[in-house]
Formats: sequence, structure tokens, C-alpha cells
Amino acid sequence: MRKRLKKLFVWGLIALVILVTSGILLADHLTPQATGAPSHALAVERDATAIDRELAPLLDRNPGKTGTILLSDGLDAFAARALSTRQAGRSLDVQYYIWKDDLAGHLLLLELWEAAERGVRVRLLLDDISTRGKDGALLAFDQHPNIEIRVYNPFRNRDGIGRLVEMVQRAWSINHRMHNKAWIADGRVAVVGGRNVGEEYFDAADGTNFRDLDLLLFGPAVNSANTIFDSFWNSQAVVPIAALTRKSKRRLDTVMGEIRAEARSREAAAFLERMDGAESVRRYFLQELEPYWSAGLRIVSDPPVKRAGERGDDWLIGPILDDLQSARHKALVVSPYFVPGPDGVTLMAELVRRGVHAAVVTNSLVANDVLAVHSGYSRYRKQMLRHGVALYESKAEATAESSLFGSSGASLHTKAYVIDDRRGFVGSFNMDPRSIDLNTEMGVFFDDPALGAAVRDIFLELSGPELSYWVYVDSRGRQRWLDSAPDPAVVHDNEPEASVWQRLFVWGLKLLPIESQL
Repeated sequence: MRKRLKKLFVWGLIALVILVTSGILLADHLTPQATGAPSHALAVERDATAIDRELAPLLDRNPGKTGTILLSDGLDAFAARALSTRQAGRSLDVQYYIWKDDLAGHLLLLELWEAAERGVRVRLLLDDISTRGKDGALLAFDQHPNIEIRVYNPFRNRDGIGRLVEMVQRAWSINHRMHNKAWIADGRVAVVGGRNVGEEYFDAADGTNFRDLDLLLFGPAVNSANTIFDSFWNSQAVVPIAALTRKSKRRLDTVMGEIRAEARSREAAAFLERMDGAESVRRYFLQELEPYWSAGLRIVSDPPVKRAGERGDDWLIGPILDDLQSARHKALVVSPYFVPGPDGVTLMAELVRRGVHAAVVTNSLVANDVLAVHSGYSRYRKQMLRHGVALYESKAEATAESSLFGSSGASLHTKAYVIDDRRGFVGSFNMDPRSIDLNTEMGVFFDDPALGAAVRDIFLELSGPELSYWVYVDSRGRQRWLDSAPDPAVVHDNEPEASVWQRLFVWGLKLLPIESQL
């Protein structure tokens, strides 16, 4: 029996080595090849659509400037996407890492369908890592003559054990994902930021909802969003969903029926009623919204393909490092997944040495839905504290089910920073190795004192005692967590609210060589 088990183990190990080696040597041949016909953003006109006509007088009064509205509220973020889609008359270009198969996801799919019914051209680009089990819905919408859906770095095997085997075989190439998030209406209005599409991003989930941040932009800077979308849509990493899989017409009709039925449900009506009653929606229809107008905005993205070991001048990490290193007084960072590495610790320590107030808000252990990321962060936590970096860890709103690499509901999802109260970034970029070298990321760089003050205020709210613990090292060199919300304040000796199992698991993960994947 022991000999048989040993033989099975050896053959299993050989099979695994062959599988992974074939993936390394043949990755380019194993990856489905781009087959979609090239297409590009449609030309913007002055008064052809409702959006054109609404924006024309605003842009005339603010020549050369882009209007910006911060979307920190989930309902506002959903409304921005839904209302811009209802107003669109020319095109909708939509790009996301995750699109959930839930009420919010279905409602926004139907908004795109209704726009297509009006003759609007819809291009929907999704990262393929989260499309498992959703091919029916994607194909059902793709069958509309005005809708085309493509996926980034797709799997050949759409479901089952084949998909798992392919994940092992293509472990290196499959690891590169598109983390961009953009919703562009008529080439005029763009929503760019940290939110994916799903109930927890729009304050619609029964459990924990994310604290997140998007920017709604309209004006010259949106031209860059159009160019970025086209570069991804036409890249070698993107394949039409219709070229990867097939479903029967009966199956597609069933899926559409289920989605339409959900959109007529009491839950959908209640959520849409909440959206319609939101203060920002009311102010929009009364034309009372007051955007920030600035010429100092740039929408920027990583290139569609980031190859390992080939970090280029056009990668987002370059301007982000330039920004942080240029700080003279303050560098305030919000990153739900924060793994600075030795270089990041050195950078933050140098800022403090120069008299800069360097501070970070990230997730606490109990609020972090990816324990592997917390293991990477906690390895550098005490070093940063000893160098004088201020650290705040977000409290959990509700108990979240933690996973090794997946997402399940941490409360903090905002990705932003502000330098000297005027320059900064809002987008999809986490301060971790995955965002730097593996994922493609996207966001908005700004240089504007009013916008900088607004993002600073968001940092102050997130780092405040109601939402975060202050982490410090006491006189005996021990890490402590101060919760100053209650009276009297409470000092925690260990990771607040975390179980012994969670702490032990994170300690064990520190021993694994996985930091480059976090």
C-alpha cells in the first residue's frame, strides 16, 4: 500500500511538472488569440445626443477644463452609471474587472440593453477571471446587434475541471489580469475609480458594503478614457465571448427571462426607489450639482499587456512613485491591499526623514477579505511604525468571510492618495506587487487644490476613530491598536476582533514565498 501511494505521488508530481512546464513554454500558443474586428470610439458631436446638449453650455463656460464629481456614496455611484446610460444616444464603452451575477449587475446589464434598443452602440469588456458560470448571460446580451462583449486574457475551458487544469497549466500567463474600471457614455462622460459592478459596491448588499470612491468626469480629459478603452478593446489580450463558447437559443432566452424577471422584482423596485430618492439624484435633475472644474486632470492606464520583468515607462507605477517622492509636507494614502515591500518602506521612511507627514489607511486583519495580502502587509508594519509612518487600520462593519486570494466583503475598497493637499490619484491601483507588476490598472491623476482638499477630507474620515484603529508601537516596542471611538478608549494587544485561527493562518502565510503575487 505504501509503495502504491509513493508511486501515485511520484507520477502525480511528474504530471504537475509537465503541466506547468508546458504552460511556461507554450503559454502564447495556449492562450486564445484575439479574433475581434478592430473598432474605435465614435466621433463626439456638439449637439447630437442628450449628453452632448447637456454638456455644451457647461463646457463653453469652462473652456479647457474638465468637470469632476466625487462619488463616495454607493447609491450615487450606481446612479451615475444608470443615468448616464439612459441619457446616452451614441455609444457606451464599459470596462470592468468584476461584474457580479446579482441584482445590481443585472439592472446595469438591462440599462445597457435598453440603450442598445435605442440604437446606441455598446462595447462591454470584462476580465475573464470572474466570468465563470456567466457565459449564458454574456452570450444572451452579445446576441443583440448593437452589443458586443469581449473578455480579457480568457480561459479556453469555460467551466469544470478543465478550467482548473488550465489555471495550473497557465499559472504564469493566467496571473495577468485587467483590473481597470471605466464607464464611458457617448465619449463625453466617464466614471473612473475603484468600484466593480455588484451589490456591495452600490450599497445594495444585505451584509457588508464597500467604502469606495469613483470620479465622474466630463470634458477634455475624457478623450484619454476613450483612447485607453480602444487600446484594450483592440489588444492581443482580448477575445470576443462569442468566439470562445456557444449556448442554445433556448438557454439564452431562459437567461434573459430570469434577468428581466429579477428587474421586475420588489427588491429591484425598492433599490431603484432608493436611487431615485437620493439627494444627489434630486440635485442632478434640478441642475444644482457643483462639480470641480480643473485643467489639471489626467486619466491614465497601464498598457493592455504587462510582461513580467519588462516594466516600462508607460506603467502606472512610474508617475505614482514620482508623485509620492515629490511630497513636501503630506503624503496620505488609502489602499485596502497595502504591501509596500522593502522599496516601499524605504520610500515612506525617506519621506518621514524629510519632515513629510506620511500616513496610510488600510484594512485591519478582520476587515481584510484576503488573508494572504494581510500577511504581506503585516511583515512590514512594525518597520513602518518605527520609521514614523502613521498607520490606520479600517474596522470591519460586519464579520467578513476571509479567503486566501478571493474577495468576499472587506469594508474598505477605496484606492487613492493625496500629496500636499493638492496633487493625487483616484483609481483601481492598490499599493501592492500585483497592481505594480501583474494587473493592468487605471485611474485619474489630479493637480488641483479644491479636489485635493476633498480627497484629503475623505482620508481624514476613513482614518478617523469611528472607522479605523490607530496602530502604534508602545514604549516596550510592542504593536498596539488604539480604538478611541468608545469612552474610555480601548487599547488592543493583538489584531482587534481577529480570531486565534486568523492570526495563526496569517503567521503561516508569512513563511510562503507568495509576496510577488499579492
